[in-house]
Amino acid sequence: MLDFNDIQKLMDEFNGSDMRELEITSEGFHIHLSKNEVSFEKPAIAKASSEKPAIEAVEDVSASEKGKASEKDDGKAIKAPMVGTIYLKPEPDKDPYVTEGMRVHKGDIVCIIEAMKMMTEIKSDLDGVISEVLVENEDLVEFDQPLFKVTEG
Repeated sequence: MLDFNDIQKLMDEFNGSDMRELEITSEGFHIHLSKNEVSFEKPAIAKASSEKPAIEAVEDVSASEKGKASEKDDGKAIKAPMVGTIYLKPEPDKDPYVTEGMRVHKGDIVCIIEAMKMMTEIKSDLDGVISEVLVENEDLVEFDQPLFKVTEG
């Protein structure tokens, strides 16, 4: 079994190599490193994956200029499942994943959050229309911070 230092060395070696992907499975241990998923100014060392969406729909309860939904609408919010840097675009010169007025379906990627050099795709668990984008690209977001306001329908 690999300890933390072994894993860190493996990640450093992988990051410095020409390999694009590495997967190791051994005695109940599994690691998958990939440089293929997203490209930002900061390299993606590993991509976290999940079977179910990493976000949940919750009712809006507060208001502020940035990161909060307005109180006057009964919409739902897509909230940050972790602390990190949010990327609203797959690459700096590409269009955003979602914009205001865009229809989203369950499982659609709405953004990426980078935490500890790991890029995590954030997927919608709602069907609806993005009524408001509450953050800006490359903002630092907090756990449970509303990112998008979604009107179901």
